[in-house]
Amino acid sequence: MNRGPTENGLRWIADAYSTGFTLTLSEGLSPYELLSRVGAEERHIVPLTASAACELLLRDEEDHISDLEFLDWEDEAAVALLTGAGFLPAPPDTIVRAGSVAGWAYALEEFGCRTDTYLAALSERGRAFSVHRNAKGFSRVDHACRGEAVTSFEPGLPHLTNGAPAEVALGFVHNAGEPGDVAFLRFLEGELGICLPWEEMEAELPAAAFT
Repeated sequence: MNRGPTENGLRWIADAYSTGFTLTLSEGLSPYELLSRVGAEERHIVPLTASAACELLLRDEEDHISDLEFLDWEDEAAVALLTGAGFLPAPPDTIVRAGSVAGWAYALEEFGCRTDTYLAALSERGRAFSVHRNAKGFSRVDHACRGEAVTSFEPGLPHLTNGAPAEVALGFVHNAGEPGDVAFLRFLEGELGICLPWEEMEAELPAAAFT
């Protein structure tokens, strides 16, 4: 998989996580509030880098924990913390890592898409957006505001929209010259003025495991 900044703003995420991702933005929440609203218990939230989360997701349950590069497997306290929080021994279905930027909480899942299920709850204090791409290149955007779902659509395929049309709800029109998720990330860059630095998102962020 690709790793490294390719552009400023948000569009680099689609390249760096090209095998699948979900990016969620929630207005007015803290990272811990976001994680709580998608079902995490505070005592089970652990700081993880992007590479550590990827290692945990891709390992086989039969693999010895000494194979994990980020973990000192002889550190019993660290192993117990990860085990108690659901990161070990079996790989979780998804790991949600969360941070904050300019009045928004953001969450990134590599491969998974748990957060979009909770988007209405994540929009309690304002707007919330979720951009998902799966391994086959399918992309979908969801938007909620003040606790209510507004629209869910696949960029470029308006007949698959649930709720208000994207151009009506958001003023978004897909440019067919680029992938749908990239086009919407570009749109969010301009509309919200949000930039998520690659270095920040690769560094340790509060994380929760879900099965």
